[in-house]
Order: sequence, then structure tokens, then C-alpha cells
Amino acid sequence: MKIYYDKDADLSLIKGKNVAIVGYGSQGHAHALNLNDSGVKVTVGLRKGGASWDKAGKAGLNVKAISEAVKGADFVMMLMPDEHIAAVYKTEVEPNIRKGTTLGFAHGFNIHYGQVVPREDLDVVMIAPKAPGHTVRSTYAQGGGTPMLIAVYRDESKKARDLALSYAAAIGLQGGDRNRPLRRADRALRRLRRAGKGRIRGAYRGGLRAGNGLLRVSP
Repeated sequence: MKIYYDKDADLSLIKGKNVAIVGYGSQGHAHALNLNDSGVKVTVGLRKGGASWDKAGKAGLNVKAISEAVKGADFVMMLMPDEHIAAVYKTEVEPNIRKGTTLGFAHGFNIHYGQVVPREDLDVVMIAPKAPGHTVRSTYAQGGGTPMLIAVYRDESKKARDLALSYAAAIGLQGGDRNRPLRRADRALRRLRRAGKGRIRGAYRGGLRAGNGLLRVSP
């Protein structure tokens, strides 16, 4: 296991890619909006006429049918509920994903249990924020970041880790004073500790470290 920080990520890598976000639920909307605000070219892939189609469009995002979004992508991020991913991958993604594309997930279920078996020519990664989507979005909007888990399942290009880190930076940090939310949380935790509020007193040690906006762990 290794720990990475935002200084370890090269944001320009993901900015040079076309990213397709498949799904616009809790994580999907946060990833798409954060990537877009970070200057990344994003297309949201959805079912035509689905409930999220108009929602994503009204948010100012480029929206296409899943198959069309995938055809134009260098990085495809699967952010549908786990139970729907395998079927959508088989019918919409696998026939359209280009050779050399990076395939991403926010959870390891479908890869670990063989529900999705990616082609050998694809890089396969996981970028998993350790927070619900609304927190990933709101923390980013405040200039902070969310801890994330990073894993590389297949590295055909020998660049999968660096691109995964770049993607993580794009969904987790937006300029400004990136330590301000951490300092605010640190002060709140210190006050709770002094007041002896429940488990905080026993669990809290030494405050939050500045610069921990993006904590990434990979094998």
C-alpha cells in the first residue's frame, strides 16, 4: 500500500483525454461536474429519455447515449449501480470502447467477481472516493478534496496509475485555499475533543494534516 497526495498527480494528463461518465447518480453527477469544472472534456452517457438526461443537460454537461459517449472516449468511468453495470457493459460499452482506452470503476465488485471481463487491450483502474457523491461535490466546490482509494487491475499502457491519479485530482480539488476546509474541520474537532463529546475524545489524535485534501491508496 502506498499513499499519494495531490502533489503526486499531473492534472494535465486527464485534461488531454475525452472522459465518458456512464451514469448520473450519486457518484456520477459529482464526478462529471467536478471534471467539467476542472477543465476536462466530459460526456455523460445515459439512456435516452431516462430521468437523468435532462438533469445532466440542465447542469451544462454534454449528454449522449451510452454507446455514443463511449465511442468518443479515451477514459470510460462506470458509475451506475453495481447491479446494472455488467449488462450495460456487455451491450453498450464493450462493442464501442476503443482499443487502448482506460476503463474505470468506483467499486471493485464487478471486476473482482468476474461480472465484467474487460478486453486485454484496456487499462482497468478503480478510483473510489471515500464519501457519498454529494460530499465529493460540495467539498470540491469549497476548494477541498476527498480521500480516495486507487487501484490498478490492468496496466497495458504502463501509464494507468498516473492517469488514475490525474483523474482523482480532477474530481477532488479546485484551486483556491485547499487547506481552508481542513483547518475549519480541525478546529471543530478540537472543540469537540475539549468538550469530551462521545467517541471523538478517544478517537481524535493531533488534528488534520494540511495538504491531505487528496489521500490516495493503491497496492
